[in-house]
Amino acid sequence: MNPRSPRKLITFDWAMKRLLRSKANFEILEGFLSELLGKEITILEILESESNKEDKSDKFNRVDLKVKESNGKMVIIEVQYDREFDYLQRMLYGTSRVITEHQKEGEAWSKLVKVISVNILYFDLGHGSDYIYHGTTSFFGIHDHDTLQLDRRQQQQYGQTRINDIYPEYYLIKVNNFNRVATTSLDEWIYFLKNEEIKDEFKAKGIQKAKESFSVLSMSDEELRAYNRYQDSLRDEASYVETNYEFPYAEGVEKGKLEVAKRLVNKGMSAEDAAEVAGISVELLRQ
Repeated sequence: MNPRSPRKLITFDWAMKRLLRSKANFEILEGFLSELLGKEITILEILESESNKEDKSDKFNRVDLKVKESNGKMVIIEVQYDREFDYLQRMLYGTSRVITEHQKEGEAWSKLVKVISVNILYFDLGHGSDYIYHGTTSFFGIHDHDTLQLDRRQQQQYGQTRINDIYPEYYLIKVNNFNRVATTSLDEWIYFLKNEEIKDEFKAKGIQKAKESFSVLSMSDEELRAYNRYQDSLRDEASYVETNYEFPYAEGVEKGKLEVAKRLVNKGMSAEDAAEVAGISVELLRQ
């Protein structure tokens, strides 16, 4: 008997657009965020944002969540899924916009909302071998090498004990860097993000609810057509990026290596040695 093939599940970005805005599915996002942040998360509401745009030319894909932490603190969590090469600036813009959108006129600066930016990346952003990165803001002494702390009055004012707790936080999930067996509950979510598969034995919070809700088999014909159109648009976008960014970059690197090899030959080095130093084939150098 052939082993049962895994249930076909929709991608997380499509779920963000169509399913996760429903209160009935808050349990899924609560589970994912609780595993990622390492604390219990309760979603109060999904805020309107660019993520509910449907056109394939939309530049943004974002869901803003107003959540309640286990300590009662209200936090805005911004979940982004995108494929932009200037994504680091996009993250900064996103958190800045969320902060200003939720600042009431005349309200004290101490009331600025806390923003946690969760970014699910299916492309290579920067150099790094890990699949989850966490960024915070801290201040370090140039001379004494100490870390600036909130004083007691500020702690009472902000309801926080550390400076980095009042500034935005960033999580980068580099999905393509995940190449391992899921050994933790968070790994189970990353495994799903990469493979669009949830195994029966997975125990992460909310993940079995996702398996039930994200089944392609439960989609209507109209929903399935819309989902396939969306996937086609992503493939078109990936081809555009590859053609306009990755191929020219590779060609530029190869041309630069060839120029280095030619200079070495002009300085008296043999073609074989020059090609080896520059990292190209001797046949290319002799063309």
